[in-house]
Amino acid sequence: MSIAISIERRIQELGLVIPTPAVPVANYVPFVQTGNLVSISGQIPMGKDGLEFVGKVGKTISTEQACDAAALCARNLIAQMKAACNGDLERVVRIVKLGGFVNCTDDYHDQPKVINAASDLMVAVFGDKGRHSRSAVGTNSLPLGVAVEIDAFIEIT
Repeated sequence: MSIAISIERRIQELGLVIPTPAVPVANYVPFVQTGNLVSISGQIPMGKDGLEFVGKVGKTISTEQACDAAALCARNLIAQMKAACNGDLERVVRIVKLGGFVNCTDDYHDQPKVINAASDLMVAVFGDKGRHSRSAVGTNSLPLGVAVEIDAFIEIT
């Protein structure tokens, strides 16, 4: 007989700090729910002391730093999930899709590796419910000059 570990306990065991959800800085909402599907707006690497990982991957930001930025974006996505679930992450049925954007040089090709840091975190936190479809796209610029931005679709009860 296996005993299910709560998502909050997994977060604690992983040593993760889930921040307070960021408020929008423009004319949009942080998430929209339609039925059991929640679309979460793109999250940037906003840390406890403000914006982190500003720069272009392949030029001023290393792949390792970009992976750290993606993991921070994932923690911010979890914060928005928690808000969408009225504080109860057990309501998450499935992480459906992550959309990852990497602000990078034209010759940079490791976007999947960068966004994998967010994918790995979702699986670590949510187990099989964290397995998702995904895109990993390189772009020439992102808001506020950040290195990574990630959005998500999740299913909740």
